Amino acid sequence: MAIIEVGRICVKLSGREAGSKCVIVDIIDNNFVLVTGPKSISGVKRRRVNISHLEPTDKTVEIGKGASDQEVEAKLKEQGLVDFMKEKVKVKIPVI
Repeated sequence: MAIIEVGRICVKLSGREAGSKCVIVDIIDNNFVLVTGPKSISGVKRRRVNISHLEPTDKTVEIGKGASDQEVEAKLKEQGLVDFMKEKVKVKIPVI
């Protein structure tokens, strides 16, 4: 079981969407993945994100690689994860 995999639900750690949950839709390379909220559920737009800015959770969604926002939204509703996705997480900024 890979930590960074298509369908894994993650928490964004940085940026304006920090604390919001998103779903990995595609793996671009060793450093970047494509994520979506979708925006209608968690407010995260579909975008490329560095994996160091994500914190994976233990939950996954059964989606195919490159799934559309509508497909992701349908699977989240099917698996009953919509309320989980809407919850914000308080992100702790590490002191260097």
